[in-house]
Amino acid sequence: MLEVSELSISFHRLDRHYRPIHTVAIHKLELSIEAGEILAVVGSSGSGKSLLAHAILGILPRNAQVTGTINFKGEKLTADRQQSLRGKDIALIPQSVQYLDPLMRVGDQVKQAVRRGDPAVLQQKAFNKYKLSDFVAKLFPFQLSGGMARKILVSTATVSGAQLLIADEPTPGLDPSSMRETLGRFKQLAEEGCAVMLITHDIEAALTIADRIAVLYAGTVVEIASRSDFTGDGERLRHPYTQALWRALPGNGFVPLPGAQPLPDALPTGCVFAPRCALATSECEQFPPESRTVRSGRVRCIHSA
Repeated sequence: MLEVSELSISFHRLDRHYRPIHTVAIHKLELSIEAGEILAVVGSSGSGKSLLAHAILGILPRNAQVTGTINFKGEKLTADRQQSLRGKDIALIPQSVQYLDPLMRVGDQVKQAVRRGDPAVLQQKAFNKYKLSDFVAKLFPFQLSGGMARKILVSTATVSGAQLLIADEPTPGLDPSSMRETLGRFKQLAEEGCAVMLITHDIEAALTIADRIAVLYAGTVVEIASRSDFTGDGERLRHPYTQALWRALPGNGFVPLPGAQPLPDALPTGCVFAPRCALATSECEQFPPESRTVRSGRVRCIHSA
């Protein structure tokens, strides 16, 4: 359904002295999603998760420069094709509730997203799923709580009938019951043939529904692993960073990882994880590792076997 190859995103701007600055935020990113599959994209803040979503949809700012290829259903996503598919065949659940139109009642916003079927019926079904009362449809976004606004965003995307759904941090602000309902809805959409990209920092939530996990670090995918690889002490995982994320969970030892993710304008020359990696050698510091297949997964690490 979706294939991203060698994707790099850079930004051009001027500093306060009007000198040009070139910052690479995403570099050589690769991933793919099949129809009927849920791919979770996980990583810390600043790793490039939302930029990836915006690049697929073609909604990056004007000072962004994009290289590489993004194919949807076997055809390249050009700017014109992104515009024609956006909100129809490719739908986004954005991270910020400020994406809601402040001047339109939320019920009308959900109806407006419907492409196939009766808008009123589908809007009502979506509200029933998320336990939103009938009167909520007549409210404006400023009258909603954070959790209610999040439910409206999810409803708007799921009624669209999109073949590819990109959910960017869709669960913050939701109570546990609504979070389970939302994740369950994604699972249902995948079973109906939709491809779902779930962007999140919550590995535990992702593992409840995802088929595969793509781990981002400092603007690139360091590993793509099956959900079944996240078990035990992380011995089936391939990249040291993925193993560290797994072991940092409260149920897996709560072991912190020293150091911090480098900023986009201060990336190391070689492997982006080398400064924090116990396995790093001089070779790791010289050249960034290429993505390769190891034990049915993808990894960027020369030590993985």
